[in-house]
Amino acid sequence: MQKLIGANEEDDEEEIEMDVKEEDNENGQKHISAQMMLGADGVMPSTSHQFQIQQQLQEQVSTPGGGARRSRPLEEKERTKLRERHRRALTARILAGLRKHGNYNLRVRADINDVIAALAREAGWVVLPDGTTFPSRSQGSRPAGDSSAGLTSSSSEMLSQQAPPTSLQGVSSGYCALVEYNACHMKGVFMPTPAPYDLSSSGHSQSSGMVGNGGEQTESLPLIAGSMEVINDKQIIGLPPKLPERDFAGTPYVPVYVMLPLGVVNMKCELVDPDGLLKQLRVLKSINVDGVMIDCWWGIVEAHAPQEYNWNGYRKLFQMVHELKLKLQVVMSFHECGGNVGDDVCIPLPHWVAEIGRSNPDIFFTDREGRRNTECLSWGIDKERVLRGRTAVEVYFDFMRSFRVEFNEFFEDGIISMVEVGLGPCGELRYPSCPVKHGWRYPGIGEFQCYDQYMLKSLRKAAEMRGHSFWARGPDNAGSYSSHPHETGFFCDEGDYDGYYGRFFLNWYSQLLINHGDLVLSLAKLAFEGSCIAAKVSTGGTKHPVMLLN
Repeated sequence: MQKLIGANEEDDEEEIEMDVKEEDNENGQKHISAQMMLGADGVMPSTSHQFQIQQQLQEQVSTPGGGARRSRPLEEKERTKLRERHRRALTARILAGLRKHGNYNLRVRADINDVIAALAREAGWVVLPDGTTFPSRSQGSRPAGDSSAGLTSSSSEMLSQQAPPTSLQGVSSGYCALVEYNACHMKGVFMPTPAPYDLSSSGHSQSSGMVGNGGEQTESLPLIAGSMEVINDKQIIGLPPKLPERDFAGTPYVPVYVMLPLGVVNMKCELVDPDGLLKQLRVLKSINVDGVMIDCWWGIVEAHAPQEYNWNGYRKLFQMVHELKLKLQVVMSFHECGGNVGDDVCIPLPHWVAEIGRSNPDIFFTDREGRRNTECLSWGIDKERVLRGRTAVEVYFDFMRSFRVEFNEFFEDGIISMVEVGLGPCGELRYPSCPVKHGWRYPGIGEFQCYDQYMLKSLRKAAEMRGHSFWARGPDNAGSYSSHPHETGFFCDEGDYDGYYGRFFLNWYSQLLINHGDLVLSLAKLAFEGSCIAAKVSTGGTKHPVMLLN
């Protein structure tokens, strides 16, 4: 603590004693002044009597420990010292916390004024060394300051940059010139940086003399100007028209793609509003957008019968994009659209898949209570031939291969720059564990989705391989959709999740997810050989990072 404040106990004691003595001197002077003003009987003393009192006052001041000096009681002095120590201890803790956690570059013997100034600068204000505070240039103009306030530049070195070629003439009278300091990017100590408006040509900041009304010279100041003139005792300072733009030369280029509306293509695979869409694409082109992103919905293209693909609406859309010299990022969307955040249209899974689901609902994810989730197909049928003689991954592969053949020229010309592959609900590689339609509310833990017959079959096989066939079941104490971890016996501290069965089940459950992603992406790489492939991974929030796979 002493190291942070920069003073030891002896220094504190001396400063506290000085504070106490100053207060005592003030009290003594006030008392003697009162005696000078009034006599013993409350009547104004004569001139000779006043002279005697002045002599007594001089003797008491010149004589150390004068008896007439009324000193405060010793106990009150001690209380003053304790209050001062307490105040400095609080200040030390505040400064230590700001240095450690806030990255504030405060000086060694900083006080509360330095803290307030640092916070003001972080909020975008300019604080001068004399305490004058005003908004920065982006917040507003600086108010007129006190003509007697002295401005000093920092002792630290400041790099100068080239002044702008053009300037705007501004007039300021007296000492109040149109001068503005830039607060240092570091938090804490005020370090005015002249760049890019420093007038000096050397490596260090050199101050220029300023002349106010009456020809008096003020303290040297770094100016925001390319030139300065004095006309009729008024300062005319050249101001730049605007701040110079940042130079991004040499930095990697980041392409910008805009997501098109979900319902731009209807269920008949037709463009909903071709003319309006064309206008919107032209607007995007006018602002130098690189391209657009569009979902290619499985439920639209292969809606009525297996392996009967209708790409008409998407072909017209891609042709518009190509004519405007924009690029495309496409998403292979194998999930249902509707019911999630941001969904304003409803696009179900293909009709023929829904017909299979009515006779065999186990193709969908199922929770412990037997409720089905029709948002996407269960990963238990990835290798089960239950979709008119095809497995789920074969259906995904046939769809992707059809797209690659249909739009071959767009791949060859580089119009399609990336293909994102849907891997689950909302296109993300995750389980549909938190469906709102089944009662989930944030921040509930959700439920395991492993109770369709195909996933239970996989779980039974894994349990038998471990030699514990009774492990072929889901946890019976994992709570419900909106439960909290500490409310369950499985997820609570030292719960069943950390036991032999818990570790076995969670490993099987997560490995099934990984196997699904690995299998589908392997087939996507085969279908889109030579193209950039991406996948979306859920992070539990509203933002979904995309993995790029080459």
